[in-house]
Amino acid sequence: MILKVWAVYFSATGTTKKVIECIAKAAAQKLNAEYDTYDFTLPDARKDPLKFLAGDMVIFGTPVYAGRVPNVLLKYLAAIEGNNAAAVPVVLYGNRDYDDALIELRDILEKGNLHTIAAAAFIGEHSFSYKLANARPDEKDMLKAADFAIKTADKVIALNDTGLEKPVFVKGIPNPYRGYYQPRDRAGNPVDIRKVKPLTNEDCNNCMICADVCPMGSISRDDVREYTGICIKCGACIKKCPLHAKYYEDAGFLYHKNELEEGLTRRAEPEWFL
Repeated sequence: MILKVWAVYFSATGTTKKVIECIAKAAAQKLNAEYDTYDFTLPDARKDPLKFLAGDMVIFGTPVYAGRVPNVLLKYLAAIEGNNAAAVPVVLYGNRDYDDALIELRDILEKGNLHTIAAAAFIGEHSFSYKLANARPDEKDMLKAADFAIKTADKVIALNDTGLEKPVFVKGIPNPYRGYYQPRDRAGNPVDIRKVKPLTNEDCNNCMICADVCPMGSISRDDVREYTGICIKCGACIKKCPLHAKYYEDAGFLYHKNELEEGLTRRAEPEWFL
């Protein structure tokens, strides 16, 4: 019996949060269970391992970075203590593909002693772009998220009589997973943007919002133009700056961004597995 439904997520720009909370709230209502959230986006929230109870159901969301679960989260996620709770892995991707991210997240949760009963991939506005999957998840996506939640809750109710099954089937290649997606130029040469960081223009008024929202804690509070750690290209500092003072000018990054925007104009649709 499910006593509490958790919405648990890493969500730098809010798209994953929006979908995960929608699914968890709808499922909790259907199951007449408590509802709670845990946002592990910021560094302080990742100091202690995630722990759940046997009566919990965890709607667990991460974005897709280069076709995989963000590698900066892997050590933290490896310490999950699931205690036989039920889990629903959900990934958000920016209209390209989720590749092996969903199967990777499912496997991470299973290794943490969470039992996956359903899974889904939804679409959110790409972290690099305002054009690619613009304003998604939108109203249609949210209706599908609510529908998925009800179907998941119905499965849980049915499982009360039959018990938990084996891990939910999802699309993807089992471990070893495919490598991280590698952008390439028109000649087929790799475009490496791993060390690229946003710049800051003269509109910046040092409000510190960018430093507050950086999931890696990498933007200096003494000078927001400086970085004290890595940049994961999550888009938080750019999309949450009220003055649009953060931007990229790296040629490889801009080439990759434009390539995605020009080549991925079709509307990708959510997929789920029950």
